[in-house]
Amino acid sequence: MTPFAGLLDRLVLTPQRNGKIRLMADFFRTQPDPERGYALAAITRDLDIASVKPAMIRALVEERMDPVLFGYSYDYVGDLAETVSLVWPERADVPIGEGRNRPPPSLAEMIEMLQNASRKEGPRLVEAWLDALDASGRYALLKLVTGGLRIGVSARLAKQALADFGGKNVNAIEEIWHGLEPPYLELFQWLEGRSEKPASKLDAPFRPVMLAHPLMEKSERDDPDAIDTATITPDTFAAEWKWDGIRIQAAAGGSERRLYSRTGDDISHAFPDVLGGIDFDGAVDGELLVMRPGSDRDVAPFGDLQQRLNRKTVSKRLLDTHPAFIRAYDILQDGETDVRAAPFEERRKRLEDFVRRAGSSRLDLSPLVPFEDFDDLALKRAAPPDDAIEGLMLKRWDSVYQTGRPKGPWFKWKRDPFLVDAVLMYAQRGHGKRSSFYSDFTFGVWSEEDQGALVPVGKAYFGFTDEELKQIDKFVRDNTVERFGPVRSVRAETGHGLVLEVAFEGLNRSARHKSGIAMRFPRVNRIRWDKPPGEADRLETLKALLPA
Repeated sequence: MTPFAGLLDRLVLTPQRNGKIRLMADFFRTQPDPERGYALAAITRDLDIASVKPAMIRALVEERMDPVLFGYSYDYVGDLAETVSLVWPERADVPIGEGRNRPPPSLAEMIEMLQNASRKEGPRLVEAWLDALDASGRYALLKLVTGGLRIGVSARLAKQALADFGGKNVNAIEEIWHGLEPPYLELFQWLEGRSEKPASKLDAPFRPVMLAHPLMEKSERDDPDAIDTATITPDTFAAEWKWDGIRIQAAAGGSERRLYSRTGDDISHAFPDVLGGIDFDGAVDGELLVMRPGSDRDVAPFGDLQQRLNRKTVSKRLLDTHPAFIRAYDILQDGETDVRAAPFEERRKRLEDFVRRAGSSRLDLSPLVPFEDFDDLALKRAAPPDDAIEGLMLKRWDSVYQTGRPKGPWFKWKRDPFLVDAVLMYAQRGHGKRSSFYSDFTFGVWSEEDQGALVPVGKAYFGFTDEELKQIDKFVRDNTVERFGPVRSVRAETGHGLVLEVAFEGLNRSARHKSGIAMRFPRVNRIRWDKPPGEADRLETLKALLPA
C-alpha cells in the first residue's frame, strides 16, 4: 500500500503530463504483480468495490469526532478522502497489534478482501486499516474505495505510461483493453516481453478514434496549427455538419453488439434501443442523438440526450419518449475488412453502401455539405438548417483514419458561442486545489415578470485565469449577504454587484429551472468590472434564443 500511496502523492504534485507518465511507468517497472495491476485499475477507474460507499466513510469518522466539526472541516477542504485522512482520530482503547499501528495488508490483499466483503464487513475493514496507516496511506485507501482519484490522470494517460514502459504503441493497448480484467497479468507479461500479445476477447472491440483540430485561419502572427483557408476547396476537403450529440463508436461482430464513447467507455447498457437496431458486422464512427418521438430521425435538443446518459437502467417510458439513434460519420471496419488505412473518399463510399445495407431505423448517414469556396462555407456555418447543428467538420478527401489528433487532415469549425451579460448571485467553494477559493459561480439575468428580480440561468466554474479567480473570490468574501453551508449569497442589485460575460453553446427548455431554460456548456468569457448590474441582460433576451 505504501508504494501506491507514494505514487498518488507524487502524481497530485506533478503538473506536467510527461512527468506523470514517467512516474507511472517507473511504478509499473518496480512493483510486482498483482500490485501494479490493481494500482492501474484504480487509476483507470476500472475497480468496482461495492462493499464501501462514501456515506459509510462519513459515518465512520462521525463515530469518532464531532459531526459538526467534521462538517466544517469537510466544507473547508472540499474533498472527502483528503478531509478524513487529515482528521482521522485513532482509537486509544485498541491495543497495539489489534488494529492500531498494525501493519496494513498490501494493496492487492486489501482489494481482494473488500471485493469479498459484505456491506457490513467492508466499512470495518476500512476502519482498521485507517488506524494502521499514516495520513498519506489513509488518503490513498479512501481514494481507492470511493473511486474518485482526481489526480489529473486520465485512462488514456495511464495507457500511454504502459506503452512507454513496454515500448509498445498505445493504440495496440487500446484495442485489447476491453477484453482485459484487473490485475492485467497477461498485459504485463506481454509488455515485459515474456509472452505474446493478448488476443482480444471481444468480437466487437473498441478502436481508438480520430480527432480534429479547431479551425484557425492564417493571420499576420501565424499559429502552427492554422490553415490557409484558400486551400479549403471542394476538391481537397469534404464538409459535413457537426451534430450536437456525443461522439460514439458502434461495433458489432459475431453475437456481440457494443457502443463505446470516444474515450472507450462501454455505454451499451444505457442504449438498448440502439443496440437492438444494430444488425451489421463492422464498426462505424458517428454521433449519438435522440430523435423526436414519431419523427423520421428529427434531432431533439441535447438536453433530451442528457436524459439518457449515465444511467444503469433505462425505463420503457424513457425509451419511448427519448428514442436514440446513430448518425454515421465514418466507417472503420466493414465486415472482416479494416478500412482505416483507406482514404476518406473511399471510406465515405463504403459508409454510404454500409448504411444502405444495414437498413436500420437506428442508423443513418451524416449528409455532406456542398460548397463552392471558403466564403460559401462561412455562410452555411452561420445559418445551419437545424438547431441541433453546432458547426462544420472539414475532412481531407485523402485522409486516412489515424488515431489521436493529427495535424492537417481534419478540422472542426464550431459556430461562435452565444454571449450574455449576467449578474453573479451565488458562489460555492471548489474542490482539490481550489478548495480555498469560491470558484463555482451561479449567475442570473433580470426578469420583468418578477418585478425586476434576478433569476438564475446557469452555473460556471471555468473560463477565468488564476489571477481573475482571486479577484472574484475577494469580491465574494467582501459582498456576502447570506451563507448556506459552503455556499454564499452575494450582493446583487441594480446598482451594486458583479457582471460576468458568459459564453454558452445553446439553450434548451427546462422545467427543472425557475427560469425555464438550461444553458449548454456555460463558461465565464470575461469579467465586466466596467458594467453596472442594472445593464445586464434580461430573461426575455435568452428566451428569444430558444429553438422553436
